[in-house]
Amino acid sequence: MRLSKFIPLSAVMVIVSAFAVAQEAQTAPTIKHVPIARSSPISGKEMYKSYCAVCHGTDATGEGPAASALKLPPTNLTQLAKNNGGQYPSAHVAAVIRGQADLAAHGSKDMPVWGPLFSSISNGHEAEVQQRIANLVEYIGTLQSK
Repeated sequence: MRLSKFIPLSAVMVIVSAFAVAQEAQTAPTIKHVPIARSSPISGKEMYKSYCAVCHGTDATGEGPAASALKLPPTNLTQLAKNNGGQYPSAHVAAVIRGQADLAAHGSKDMPVWGPLFSSISNGHEAEVQQRIANLVEYIGTLQSK
């Protein structure tokens, strides 16, 4: 008699647990890796919107739509100058984009290193890669909080 009560209770517990796991899996954000799309190398703003805003947000505060799926929160790019004694660290930003700076988020599975990706869409033309990086760095500089 006791066993007959235990089996339905166990079945209910298994179903509830399975439902909870399924709900959690549906609500947990994931990052979908897609091929890089070509954008104009002369527009830092266009490149930012295409490549950076998904994580850093259109306002560059680090709250883009994919931010919650990352292991580490994206940097608030509007605070780079403030966090560097009032000077925008353009050389450091360029190094991060190229993948030459030690930064936990860049180069991980979550955050791509843009230098090689820019090279791939520029067909290996280094001058275009440099133009992309310079224009993106310049645009991020315009986003600094005053």
